[in-house]
Amino acid sequence: MFDSLLFQLMLIGLLGVGAQWVAWRFRLPAIVIMSIAGLIVGPIFGWIDPEQDFGELYSPIISLAVAVILFEGSLNLDFKEVRGLGRPVFRIVTVGAFISWIFGALAAHYVAGLSWAVAFVIGGLFIVTGPTVILPLLRQAKLKPRPAKILKWEGIIIDPIGALLAVFAFEIIEFLIGNNGTPSALLTFFLASIFAVILGYGLGKGVGWMFETGYVPEFLKSPVVFATVIACFTIADEITHETGLLSVTAMGMTMANMHISSISDMRHFKENISLLFISTIFVMLTASLNRETLIEIFNIEIIGFVLLMLFIVRPLSIMVSTWRTDLTTPEKVLVSWIAPRGIVALTVASYFASVLLEAGFEDASILLSLTFALVFTTVVAHGFSIGWLAKKLGLSMEGPPGVLITGGNAFTTNLAKALEDLKVPVLISDASWEKLADARSKGLKTYHGEILSEQTEYHLEMTPYEYMIAATEYDSYNALVCTTFVPEFGRTNLFQLSLDKDEGDKLEDLVHTIGGRIFIGEYATWEELNQRVENGYVFRKTTITPQFTFKDYLDKKDEKAMLVFVKKQTNKVEFFSHKNGVKVENGDIVVSLTPPIKEHEKIQEKLEKQRNGNRPDK
Repeated sequence: MFDSLLFQLMLIGLLGVGAQWVAWRFRLPAIVIMSIAGLIVGPIFGWIDPEQDFGELYSPIISLAVAVILFEGSLNLDFKEVRGLGRPVFRIVTVGAFISWIFGALAAHYVAGLSWAVAFVIGGLFIVTGPTVILPLLRQAKLKPRPAKILKWEGIIIDPIGALLAVFAFEIIEFLIGNNGTPSALLTFFLASIFAVILGYGLGKGVGWMFETGYVPEFLKSPVVFATVIACFTIADEITHETGLLSVTAMGMTMANMHISSISDMRHFKENISLLFISTIFVMLTASLNRETLIEIFNIEIIGFVLLMLFIVRPLSIMVSTWRTDLTTPEKVLVSWIAPRGIVALTVASYFASVLLEAGFEDASILLSLTFALVFTTVVAHGFSIGWLAKKLGLSMEGPPGVLITGGNAFTTNLAKALEDLKVPVLISDASWEKLADARSKGLKTYHGEILSEQTEYHLEMTPYEYMIAATEYDSYNALVCTTFVPEFGRTNLFQLSLDKDEGDKLEDLVHTIGGRIFIGEYATWEELNQRVENGYVFRKTTITPQFTFKDYLDKKDEKAMLVFVKKQTNKVEFFSHKNGVKVENGDIVVSLTPPIKEHEKIQEKLEKQRNGNRPDK
């Protein structure tokens, strides 16, 4: 419908990123929204057909995007993270993968009606889950650390293994039926796989060394990594198809475990690029499907195969592979259910569909329909059920958005107590035991350690916390903490105390990209807030009603009172900030730091009411 390739690129980009925004806004699985968007503009209305319109560029674009996505995922695979989970993860990606391959092939042959040759190729491919679908689901579900880490490691490691297993199965079949298959071809495949790992490891080590020794300037680090990833994938893939995925995974894991000082900046850049690729590639893939493929999905054989993969093959592989490990039964149940397939399955299946058809396997014509049926069903089923199931199994960290406070002092202790009284998860972090003593004595949750330490990343689970308040006595440290955690919390959810312009670090001229939003107001410095608490100021909670509106509240509140935060009816917390207004509605609870005289007045009012109520004439 649209002949302009530029217009199609624009449309694909808008749909992909727009789908991500809709998913975030309404808390829906992003992959589902992207797939639906692609189906609408592609096979349903026929507005675009990326595979046909992009021509020879289509496959390279998809392949390179998958390489970058897989590298970005493997860049998060630090072996320190998997402490205590090594045995379950190893068994899932070895024993579990083998069981999935064998039983997946049996299901493809006996239920989907595929020949043994095609069944074993597709069975190997369907063991993949992958970061393109797992990572967005984990962000959405807020799982506890153990199951989240298992699913993440499995998804990233199993991607290249599944692709290689499919290639291996095809090479074996070619050898057995005599279609140009020789022992030397099998040996070449194994040697190419080993070369891919060595190439990825070598490039990862080389790039890491260059970064640490200063051979690459800061402004070139991300571009150098990006170009090297493309080279790593392309070189390996040109030697033997699909080994490029193995190569970029090895490169990412190598760099992740070198603990390069600038790895965080590169990781954030890669996350942004990866998110953009995921958004566009899913739209492109689904838009390239034709109506015949969609209609074929509803064949009883394909439906039966998908159900077997969901309810028999995956649970069986996980239960057997994790037998006699320290995983709990709820963790096994969750992991055995969550296995969405994604981009790698679709792209590699499309490659093998054409290769197998050329080799004379006519039943390979349904591979694309079979793959899309499995991908879409698993994405929808697991995307909409992961949060619900995690809650039922007690593996979810869902709840009201929590608050992480850095800095132990009188003000933060009382603030944390006010939040806790309203059932808001809260934690105070400080490197000093002494500064946390008051908070611990009041039963508040605390973390003793340096918030900027690498160890904190592995010992402090930040998933329950959506807001951070940097409230130490050092303005420069508060600014550093907020700037460091921008990627994790988002700039709008980071707050720091007002800068002390009379004393301290003289940071009032900081550029706007450094630090967080000013908490409460310009006058709310560390010294001022703590002095008020020591002088008897208290956190007062007031419920806004139709009879006592927010305007009434503002008119009657003490002029010295500070508005701190609002607990919404939705359980969301909104903090008052300099240059930031909070919309307060009926049913919301407004919390303020109020002079003690106000509290005395409240007590007097209650006593007066009690006295009036006890009078004989009442």
